[in-house]
Amino acid sequence: MAVKWTDGHSSSILCLNVNKEGLVASGAEKGELTIWNEEGIQLGQIQLPRADDVTCVVFSPTCPSRLYTSHGETISMLDVRSLKEPVECFHLNEEEINCLSVNETDSILAAADDSGAIKIMDLENKKLSRSLKRHSNICSSVAFRPQRPQSLVSCGLDMKVMLWNLQKARPLWTMTLQESEAEEVEQQSTGQFFNPPLAHSLSIAACGNVFGCGAEDGKIRIFRVTGVKFEQELVFKGHTLGVSQILFLPEVYWLLTGGNDGKVLLWDVSNEVGKQLKSPMKSIHRRKARTSASTKRDAVVTNEHARVLPKLSIEHGEKVNWISYAEIKGFRKVLVADQSSCISVYPLTEP
Repeated sequence: MAVKWTDGHSSSILCLNVNKEGLVASGAEKGELTIWNEEGIQLGQIQLPRADDVTCVVFSPTCPSRLYTSHGETISMLDVRSLKEPVECFHLNEEEINCLSVNETDSILAAADDSGAIKIMDLENKKLSRSLKRHSNICSSVAFRPQRPQSLVSCGLDMKVMLWNLQKARPLWTMTLQESEAEEVEQQSTGQFFNPPLAHSLSIAACGNVFGCGAEDGKIRIFRVTGVKFEQELVFKGHTLGVSQILFLPEVYWLLTGGNDGKVLLWDVSNEVGKQLKSPMKSIHRRKARTSASTKRDAVVTNEHARVLPKLSIEHGEKVNWISYAEIKGFRKVLVADQSSCISVYPLTEP
C-alpha cells in the first residue's frame, strides 16, 4: 500500500525530483511548488509568478539547496532554504518548457519546449549559449549523459530520438521510432489499433552509454551509445497504454516505468544488456559499417521477443505524471505523481 503525502498542493502534481540530502521537490498546476523532507513533511511552499503550470523541477547536482524549475516559458532558480521568491528568472524559450536537465558539473542547463527546440544555458555566465532545433514537433524530454557534460539525448512527439554534442549545432545521430510500414499495414488489416511511438520520456543509466525511452505505443526501448551514434538493443512491451515516465535507478540497468494505464513497473535489463556487451558480434558489427535494412529489422524483431518481465508491478490506478526514486531511512522508495494533489510513496521490495 502507498503512503500518501497530502496537503502540499491544491491541484494535479506534474513533476518530482529528489536531491542528495533526501529533500523532495514537487511542482503542480497553477505555479505551485512544494519542498518536502523524506518523511513527507512540508518544509516550504511557493506559488511562482503568473501561476503557470510547473512542468519540471531539477535539483543542482553540486549544490543540494539550488533548484531549477520550469513554468510556462520561464526557468526559475530557487534556494530551497528560503522559498520567498525565485533567486533568478530566465526567459530563453519561446514556448512552454516540458523538461529540464542539468549536467553533472552544474555548468550547463538544457530546456526542451513545445516548439521542438532545446535551449542550452551557460549557468556560469547565465546566458543562452546555443539553440538546438531539429525536432519537428514537441520535444518532450532531454537528458545529459553522466560523465559526459557536453553530451545529451533528446526525444519528442515527432517519434525521433537524437544524440547531441554541444560543440555541434546538429545532432550526431538521429533515430526514428516509427515501426516498419509493413508492420503498420499488418496491424491495420487485423483490426488492431495502431499507436504511433510518440516519445514521451528518456532516462540514462549511470554508465552514460545505455539509455531508455518510453513511448505512446506502450513499448520501452533500450539503446546503447557507441561513439557518435547509438543503436537499439532491446524493445519490450511494458504497458497497455503510453509509457509516460522512465527512470534508471542507481543499480546497474534497473529501471522504473510509469504509464497512462496506471501501472508502475520495475525492470532489470542487466542480463539483456550484459549479453550485448559480451557478444562477439560487437566487433564484427563495427567492421561492417553498412548493415542492410532487413538485417536491422530482424534484429529489432528478435529483441522484441526477448522475455523481459517486470520484477515488480504496482497497480497505482491513476495515470502517472511523474516518478522519482529515493532512499528513505535505508529503504528504497518510488514516488509517484498523478492527476491528484497527493504524492504516493511505494516501497521497492522484490518479490
